[in-house]
Amino acid sequence: MAYVSRLKKEYKERVIKALQDEFGYKNVMEVPKLQKIVVSRGVGAAVADKKLIDHAVEELTSITGQRAVPTVSKKDVAAFKLRKGMPIGAKVTLRGERMYEFLDRLITSALPRVRDFQGIRATGFDGRGNYSLGITEQIIFPEINIDKINRINGMDITFVTTAQTDKEAKSLLTELGLPFKKN
Repeated sequence: MAYVSRLKKEYKERVIKALQDEFGYKNVMEVPKLQKIVVSRGVGAAVADKKLIDHAVEELTSITGQRAVPTVSKKDVAAFKLRKGMPIGAKVTLRGERMYEFLDRLITSALPRVRDFQGIRATGFDGRGNYSLGITEQIIFPEINIDKINRINGMDITFVTTAQTDKEAKSLLTELGLPFKKN
């Protein structure tokens, strides 16, 4: 029997039923689901020091459990001394089991380690059912050894769903366990 992550099992057993009751979906295939999670980090100081990209790739790889790739600039920006094709960040796209495992670790171990945490803002929706969240410190993840980091950096986490509206996407992410702030 193949391994199935806790959140994927919960999605199939409980979340689909809850969303069908809330929105009145007739078919199981209408129910929104999580397609992918993109974890990215911009490293603006990498223009001067190329080793910062390697550190960012290494940290994102250890956080997500999947190899990160460096991102490159698309055009020249003279004010930032940036040339087209220079590496300026790193990103990872998670799908399937790794996506659910990362989401589980984010909800259960990383977000509770944020100082003065009262929930995440519900304003990060884009109008098409996708949600973006910014994290200010990478040290909230237990995979990061605080003695080995050279500087504290943040990252962006984007949840891409099949939901048509922000309301459906928020219900999906709430059912999966993301702790949104209460208004």
